[in-house]
Amino acid sequence: MNDWIAIGALALVGVLIPFSMMAVSYLLRPTVPETSKRATYESGEIPTGGTRIRFNIQYYMVALLFVVFDIETVLLFPWAVAYQDALAADIPLVRALGPMLLFVAILLVGLAWAWRKGAVQWARTPRQLETDRL
Repeated sequence: MNDWIAIGALALVGVLIPFSMMAVSYLLRPTVPETSKRATYESGEIPTGGTRIRFNIQYYMVALLFVVFDIETVLLFPWAVAYQDALAADIPLVRALGPMLLFVAILLVGLAWAWRKGAVQWARTPRQLETDRL
């Protein structure tokens, strides 16, 4: 049997199963529209106010910065192991250390930019609030 036939069959099954599940779900679902089904669910409480509220963008900025620097730490640990192997193999220091120093330098530039924009600052001090009013 040709390998491409097996790959094609697997791709076909991978497409057919989700579509057939959606089709069966569409055919078996109840079709009685009720206004209570379209209401916002708040853990059994009666919803108050609108569902569209504004969130502080600061939450998202802190989360994004956390993800970026969390990934940085995940990449630094394997690099340290590879760096030890590179030193043992007598690879030049610039070739072994250069890419990671460039990576860390780019991250530091990003951190400095975020710091300057106030993304890492959670609350403003009274002095900063006063200068913002002026």
